[in-house]
Amino acid sequence: MPLLYVSVGVLILIFLIMKLKLNTFFSLIIVSFIVALLLGIPLEDIGLIVENGLGSTLGHIALIFGLGAMLGKLIADAGGANRIAMTLINKFGKEKIHWAVVIASFIVGIALFYEVAFVLIVPIIFTIAKEVKISIVKLILHMSAALLITHSFLPPHPGITTVANGLGADVGTVLLYGLIISIPCVIIAGVIYPNIAKRIVPSAFEKVTPDGVFKEEKTFKIEETPGFGISVFTAMLPVILLAIAAVIKIIEEALNYHDGFIFMVLRFIGEPSTAMIISLLVAIYTMGIKRNIAMVDLMKSCTKSINSIGMMLLIIGGGGAFKQVIIEGGVGEYIAELFEGSALSPVLFAWILAAILRIALGSGTVAAISTVGLVTPMLAMNPDVNLALVTLAIGCGSTICSHVNDAAFWIVKEYSGMTLKETFGTYTVLSTISSVIGLVCTLILDLFV
Repeated sequence: MPLLYVSVGVLILIFLIMKLKLNTFFSLIIVSFIVALLLGIPLEDIGLIVENGLGSTLGHIALIFGLGAMLGKLIADAGGANRIAMTLINKFGKEKIHWAVVIASFIVGIALFYEVAFVLIVPIIFTIAKEVKISIVKLILHMSAALLITHSFLPPHPGITTVANGLGADVGTVLLYGLIISIPCVIIAGVIYPNIAKRIVPSAFEKVTPDGVFKEEKTFKIEETPGFGISVFTAMLPVILLAIAAVIKIIEEALNYHDGFIFMVLRFIGEPSTAMIISLLVAIYTMGIKRNIAMVDLMKSCTKSINSIGMMLLIIGGGGAFKQVIIEGGVGEYIAELFEGSALSPVLFAWILAAILRIALGSGTVAAISTVGLVTPMLAMNPDVNLALVTLAIGCGSTICSHVNDAAFWIVKEYSGMTLKETFGTYTVLSTISSVIGLVCTLILDLFV
């Protein structure tokens, strides 16, 4: 019965969002209360459980998310992301332009959220398509695959970071493993599949630029932008710091040495919050002060970035509230009992749950966060499981089958000018490929770590 109640809640959530057009955050809170009632949670406890779920989720993620938004905004407003994209494109040339788009999107996607990075890069994509006479849709698929994978697999993006914190996984280790599995995923879903899709859905690759798409987009002259090296360094600094901390942890465990001062300092700067603060301070200098941009203008950019993510933070918090209701209602324990004695891998189990919620809810972030509450009891029965790999399995599951209840689906459709059928045949399949390949790579990695 607990699973039935959660299923009813998911259906109500879909109805509220898609049919009644209610705000996603409001819908999540409503459904959290409904499911809590169905699960028999005492009335006097429901409000507190919802508050605790929302608060604990945002307590882990708000600082990282906010600082990340500021960092991305500074890089974007300075033209750094534009410089990264254009430099790679110029270096690779026409014959390998798809590699340039994928690599540029991957680098930019680490620093920026999916939607922000998409809107930032897509004007360049259309310029390239016109100049080298290549399909707009093909380039958009190359770009969106890289952005989807970085957004779903790599900290400090909010969904995967929240899952790591919720499961108690080391964020730096998740990042290292995420980078490993991202490479084959990007190659297969982002480089190979668009060429296959061109034969499956040929009509999609005959599109022209939709009218008025870029009326409000800022354009840069290359000489006005920061240098390529400093732009890449600034965008990648959070990743570098997190990776250093993860490597240090591996070395410490291998040597059984945990007291060194230098190691302690490196662990400190590799903490997600510390890494983001350091990266933002560096960006203020490299993207602003060094280029004689007034501090007041830099802070205006930071303020705008925070204003733009307010609702996104609430939605993440709403997902945390729903997750907490699932935990407190005993749904996780019920599922764990169903699978007790099962040979099913916890990694595969986590992926299946995340995939089901992703298809039902649309939001990969909400699906990932909600999965945490369902898998936690099963993980308690498997203390030796690698939590970083479970985290990545959830991230992989949360990318599957993007369709009409996913904002990214509509972004790709509208910017490319594809029909619904064409978008299903291209982007929906692409997102599913990235999910399945990610799972396969995670399971393979599970054999060796």
